[in-house]
Amino acid sequence: MPLQIVRNDITTMRVDAIVNAAKRSLLGGGGVDGAIHRAAGPELLEECRTLGGCETGQAKLTKGYRLPARYIIHTVGPVYQDGQHGEEKLLRSCYRNSLALAAEEGFESVAFPLISAGNYGYPKDQALQIAVGEISWFVLNHDMLVYLVVYDRQSFQLSRHLLHDVTEFIEERYVQEEDASVSASRLAQESQEEPPPCYSIRHGVFPPKKKPTAPPPAPAAQEDEDPYPPILRIFTRRDEPTAPTPDLDAMLKQMDESFSQSLLRQIDEKGMTDAQCYKKANVDRKLFSKIRSNPQYKPSKPTAVAFAVALELNWAETNEFLRKAGYALSHSSKFDIIIEYFIQSGNYNIFEINETLFAFDQTLLGSH
Repeated sequence: MPLQIVRNDITTMRVDAIVNAAKRSLLGGGGVDGAIHRAAGPELLEECRTLGGCETGQAKLTKGYRLPARYIIHTVGPVYQDGQHGEEKLLRSCYRNSLALAAEEGFESVAFPLISAGNYGYPKDQALQIAVGEISWFVLNHDMLVYLVVYDRQSFQLSRHLLHDVTEFIEERYVQEEDASVSASRLAQESQEEPPPCYSIRHGVFPPKKKPTAPPPAPAAQEDEDPYPPILRIFTRRDEPTAPTPDLDAMLKQMDESFSQSLLRQIDEKGMTDAQCYKKANVDRKLFSKIRSNPQYKPSKPTAVAFAVALELNWAETNEFLRKAGYALSHSSKFDIIIEYFIQSGNYNIFEINETLFAFDQTLLGSH
């Protein structure tokens, strides 16, 4: 996936560069800044002293030293006041300038923290929207793997409105499932007969003896009754019709189009290029090449759903499309219900969908 949201410690990320939410002096501090300086070692501070600081919204590059990442992009986020002092513009500049620097250096992978969402007080839901918006726009136009690294759940918050709507949507469907289950259980209980009385030979309690009853009289033989037993009838009754044997070869020739064939057909029908489709699906080019070159390729369910979102299929079309890959959506899975919420709402923003899936601890779209 070109954009991945992960819960991790950014100092452990093995990428070309990690982004440091730095102070203007670039000489270290608290939070992510202090953690990166400690992990990189004193050599980082020595190089930072030569840079002369960094203005808010700008970005500068240093080596990674003792970090798994080869380089560090230092950017200075805005301190949040009230949202009326250019904070949003400056925060967007942090992401844009950092990504531009990464592209200029030819980096293939970079990891961001949620800039300004810690000690600088930027509202976390707004900081998240800006981060995902800027990164998603960038990866649509560049081949780079970008991670948004979240240290803990407290640092990741969806907008209250979206969180409320999705939670309510999930709960409504879980209630419907539960009510149906309870009704079925109650109906089964009501249909059961009264249990027989319990007898115990050990304690000398025996069931009452039943009076013997005469066997029913045998029915009178009819003149046209079949004289052959059932086991012989198949050999002697040749006039009875038999079911035709299915032709497996003919059935195999009537197979529906595969997932890969359906995907490529719909890309052409919608006038999209391959690149537009796989980037909109948050799927990397190598995986798309595998799907294109192999008509029988079976993707993972998140990847199949990602392409349904990229093609902007409606609910019925999505279910038919997934069926070609051997999958179905149901109300027994939070993942499926969240996908239903967005498709029924006509919201095909895959990055917003992934934000929501991440918030509910579900697999993200586009993953293998």
